[in-house]
Amino acid sequence: MNRPRVDLITPPFSGHLHPILGIGRCLSADVRVRVISTGAAAARVRASGLEMHTLMAGQDDAIRAITEPEVPIRHHPSRLNAQFRDTLALFGQFRDELHDLYRRDPPALALVDFTLPVAGYVALEHGVPWWTSHPSPCVIETPDGPPAYLGGWAPRPDLAGRVRDATGRFLVRAFKRGVVRLHRRTLGELGLAGPYRGDGTEAAYSSECILALGLRELEFARRWPDAVHFVGPVRYTPPFSGEPPEFVPGRPHVLVSIGTHLRHEKEQFAAAARAAARDLPQIEFHFTDGHAGAPRHARQGNFQRRPYITYDLLPRYDLVVHHAGTGVLNETLAAGVPAVVVPLDYDQFDYATRLCTAGLAIGVRSLRHLSPAIEQALAGATSSDARRRFRELVLDQSGGDNVRALVLRRLGQSHNTEATEPTRSARNLEG
Repeated sequence: MNRPRVDLITPPFSGHLHPILGIGRCLSADVRVRVISTGAAAARVRASGLEMHTLMAGQDDAIRAITEPEVPIRHHPSRLNAQFRDTLALFGQFRDELHDLYRRDPPALALVDFTLPVAGYVALEHGVPWWTSHPSPCVIETPDGPPAYLGGWAPRPDLAGRVRDATGRFLVRAFKRGVVRLHRRTLGELGLAGPYRGDGTEAAYSSECILALGLRELEFARRWPDAVHFVGPVRYTPPFSGEPPEFVPGRPHVLVSIGTHLRHEKEQFAAAARAAARDLPQIEFHFTDGHAGAPRHARQGNFQRRPYITYDLLPRYDLVVHHAGTGVLNETLAAGVPAVVVPLDYDQFDYATRLCTAGLAIGVRSLRHLSPAIEQALAGATSSDARRRFRELVLDQSGGDNVRALVLRRLGQSHNTEATEPTRSARNLEG
């Protein structure tokens, strides 16, 4: 029997690639899986046992320059527009190469990371259904609640809060419309006519299915678009055989991680962690660069800096200091470990607010306050009941299995019915 093919299309960055690889591994027993990305993803795709098709050969340095600028983007309008302009310049080549592939070998379904809407429109032109994979559902626009990308707003139920949120949603939409107007010719060539469809939903996402790879329980109460399916986190990291850090028996250990992006912040963050280690000599500090090829550093007293520390080790830590990126966020929840969150860019301010509101973390906006925040968190300033509840939620929801169930249902696969029954989060959504 010739199994249908499903394409998983993603940029090579860990926070986007790794969930896609986890989905691919869950799908691979039932369908042929092809991961489409750039050369920078190839080694991790192969290590995950999946087929790789490379697009945009030789462009990884240009892509990295866009996604890892020398200064933070945050919600700065001119920086956001410049980043968008540079991204569009690369999308043309990406579109052309994907068109060429799909003329020869189209899949039965394309699962596309939310940052690559042009791939979805190429798929539709070739009659291929398109679903969006979204590891950061907080940024999906809704008709109510606080909007994202405005510094991490928490809900306010009073009139002032509703007015604030409505104003914020208007400004976000006005900015997106303005950017699209500035680049309308290029966007039109890419198949993107505007930021919104006639029903008000965002045109950058699939109108059929948006796979929200997160916990609905962590999100603020909002009226989600009909296409949104909360399937739960997909926690997967390709195999890593590097040397682990040293753990000292009888001492508390703190992991400090800001993921693989944000190189402009790495040294500053590492210096702050080293200063906290001096302030708190009774605690062992492990700082990770998030990249296996990063330089090795000698141990300095109770401070160790390692190129890469695998998430498998998180249960051994007493505290994780992180930037509220969705990968480390979900792994910390799964380990049931308290957190200190220091958001740096993009949607991290929004997720930091969600973690703090849920009692799962202490938020810090300045690295000068890192040491006292660590002391507070280790002393029990976060809620152990909340950590226990969210740990159970993460462990009870297999995002990869839920995606597999939805994909096989979409493809009309009827075999192995018991194995493809959605777990609780997907059943709740469908009900």
